Amino acid sequence: MTTRRTVLVGARFRVDRFTLEGRDGSTTTRDLCVHPGAVVILPLHADGSVVLIRNHRAMLDTTLIELPAGTLEAGEDPAVAAARELEEETGYRAGSLRRLSRFFASPGITDETMHAFVATDLRPGPQRLDATESIETLELPYDDALALVRDGTIEDGKTIALLLLHRFVSPE
Repeated sequence: MTTRRTVLVGARFRVDRFTLEGRDGSTTTRDLCVHPGAVVILPLHADGSVVLIRNHRAMLDTTLIELPAGTLEAGEDPAVAAARELEEETGYRAGSLRRLSRFFASPGITDETMHAFVATDLRPGPQRLDATESIETLELPYDDALALVRDGTIEDGKTIALLLLHRFVSPE
């Protein structure tokens, strides 16, 4: 038998506590961060270069190199969220937005599903950052972005996953 109860409600997620029964009859508790899901976008220029961001993550007190991404609003279509986040964080609008994949961010602790998109036919415009965001764009040849994955400079899991998915799995 499994029981579940909410133990914390935050601004963007909640935490549910599960009591799980093992095969041997023992019980254990586990916590799950229940998340609305998110999008991550790989913006590509016609020459193959990629638009990354330097994103200061206040909760970690560090700046990470990432692909643009963001949390889904309640009931929001992931493609709509991807277009919104791309424009907010980079200023670019995509003429074409293609869904590439979907994956769990960290299934041991959260049900967060990441929806991965490739954005092309990019048209520049102004960023529309939230008041608490500190983001700069960084445009690099794709191979240079992969080199940053290889040498450990890019530490963000969703960015690593999408760069590698596109390079090694994408039908393009």
